[in-house]
Amino acid sequence: MTAPQKPRAPLKPLDDALAELLAHAQPLAGADTVDTFDADGRVLAQDCVSALHVPPQDNSSMDGYAVRRADVAAAGVVLPVSQRIAAGSVGVPLAPGTAARIFTGAPVPAGADAILMQEDCEALASDEGPGQVRIHAVPAAGQWIRRAGEDITRGAVVLQTGTRLSPAELGLAASIGLPRLQVARRPRVALFSTGDELVMPGEVPPEQMRPGAIYNSNRFFLRAMLLRLGCEVTDLGIVPDRRDATIAALRDASSAHDLILTSGGVSVGEEDHIKPAVESLGRLDLWQIAMKPGKPFAYGQIVREGGSAHFMGLPGNPVSSFLTFALLVRPFVLRLQGVQDVAPKSIAATARFDWPKADKRREFLRVRRHPEGGLELFNNQSSGVLTSAAWGDGVVDNPAGQTIGAGDTVQYIAFSELLS
Repeated sequence: MTAPQKPRAPLKPLDDALAELLAHAQPLAGADTVDTFDADGRVLAQDCVSALHVPPQDNSSMDGYAVRRADVAAAGVVLPVSQRIAAGSVGVPLAPGTAARIFTGAPVPAGADAILMQEDCEALASDEGPGQVRIHAVPAAGQWIRRAGEDITRGAVVLQTGTRLSPAELGLAASIGLPRLQVARRPRVALFSTGDELVMPGEVPPEQMRPGAIYNSNRFFLRAMLLRLGCEVTDLGIVPDRRDATIAALRDASSAHDLILTSGGVSVGEEDHIKPAVESLGRLDLWQIAMKPGKPFAYGQIVREGGSAHFMGLPGNPVSSFLTFALLVRPFVLRLQGVQDVAPKSIAATARFDWPKADKRREFLRVRRHPEGGLELFNNQSSGVLTSAAWGDGVVDNPAGQTIGAGDTVQYIAFSELLS
């Protein structure tokens, strides 16, 4: 008599899986000090506090003339030009009844309370001295003056720990005089694929591929995505479908890495050796996630001397691997570096397609923005069709049980959010 099959565990909601992962993602110990020029993409490990006001003093936001408003009661007033102030120089207090020629970024002289841009003024030639200026407009109080500290005040925390630095943040750090920044150290990630069917491009020409063999595409996009996240990546190649080889690869990788990432071999077939291999070295949770594409996913820890290494196993189908990385691995890796806000931003958009068959899983449909507005759908949403990810510029995050009709409002996540 056949023993009754053990009932399958219910599919785990994606948000629940992510929450569990992030609970394990404690920021890595240690930090690096890097030149601000070289800090793009790194994550701050220390607050940036300004030691000065920015701008450091009141300055002109226009090329023009600094005046006392009391001297310009009506348009047409002519004032002698008493001084010329360029950016980087400091004038003397403005004498009553005079104007100062001033340039963008130059400090406003004491006594001046407005700037007139040169388009509202007429320079009058003079044989002696700097000449005169005719004012064609009555200025408002504080016009075209950038006040000291209006951007940054002394003592302000300009950038907080956990900020992922972009070009704008680098400029901001430089504006308060920081030549170097303390940043989280890069996660060390070991990457390998499993599967006897895998062949590396260049090893065998297409016409000589054996039956059943496929080129290993996953390693290429997974490595690129890890590098974009600031990781130090060790590529361990393709591991044969043998338990002893899998155990050896995992053991070796755990000794010098924070995270081991694999693709393939996380199902429960006879040739899927990841589960027993990881369990023999530590612990493993094998999840069936309620997302499409990308149901099988594994998280665990491999014990090593003095600690442990995180393990993540992605499905082998390329689109499944691509999206599980984007939605689960990416936020985990960012959290290891101290980033708190790891959720990709979605926006409302209009569907230009019909999706009449609802699925019990949360779907991520590959789409791209149409030149005339809205989103168009790639015609083949199979998890093995990587063309859909190259053709598209994002995904529709479609809730379980939800159909879509042309004209419906959907939630769109750009690949720029998922790959940065």
